[in-house]
Amino acid sequence: MTQGNYPPQHVAIIMDGNGRWAKKRGLPRLVGHNAGGENIRPVVKLFANYGVKYLTLYMFSTENWNRPKLEVAGLMSLLGKKIDRETRAFHEENIRLLHVGRLDRLSQKLREKVRAAVELTKNNTGLTVCLAFDYGGRDEILYAARRMASAGIHDDNIDEPVFARYLYNPDVPDPDLVIRTGGESRLSNFLLWQAAYSELYFTPVLWPDFGSKDVEEALSEYKRRQRRFGKV
Repeated sequence: MTQGNYPPQHVAIIMDGNGRWAKKRGLPRLVGHNAGGENIRPVVKLFANYGVKYLTLYMFSTENWNRPKLEVAGLMSLLGKKIDRETRAFHEENIRLLHVGRLDRLSQKLREKVRAAVELTKNNTGLTVCLAFDYGGRDEILYAARRMASAGIHDDNIDEPVFARYLYNPDVPDPDLVIRTGGESRLSNFLLWQAAYSELYFTPVLWPDFGSKDVEEALSEYKRRQRRFGKV
């Protein structure tokens, strides 16, 4: 058995529970999403302090377009405001930002903001934060398959390393640990290829309440895991 590397190089988080957080307080769902957005930077700092090198945050899935139009519009507005407010701060903290997912369904203004944030921080050498927005694991796998077909890759030359090179961010290592807040115990179409051997950690804590104690507990649990990668 192999002890998991500690700290994990790459942590991925399904940030679930914003709507329920608001409902418990008798507030609109968008208030919960705003509270969840406010929690991103503190959590990023916590993982950076532990020495994690990559942090992927599941912010908006390809299926989330099916939510009520008002909620979707509010989420898009919230993303734009967060980029405007936080990008400079992340840049000053030497954090590199990457986008994971599709850009073609975002407004032109929002696409430009995302690209500008990635461009501004591209040479930073601290923690890399991957923002999974309009992201779906199945969609990413189809994206890779289409790119290989367009490149004329013959099936005899396709293996796992070749396939992985055609994913959204092939230079980002697979996550060692996937955390899901909010009490649900599923991946919900998140990093399906990359999370094949990730350690999974589920917590009932709603995302806006996920703080230092919860980060410590997740990392402590990861440290106790034995990673076999199919071996005895």
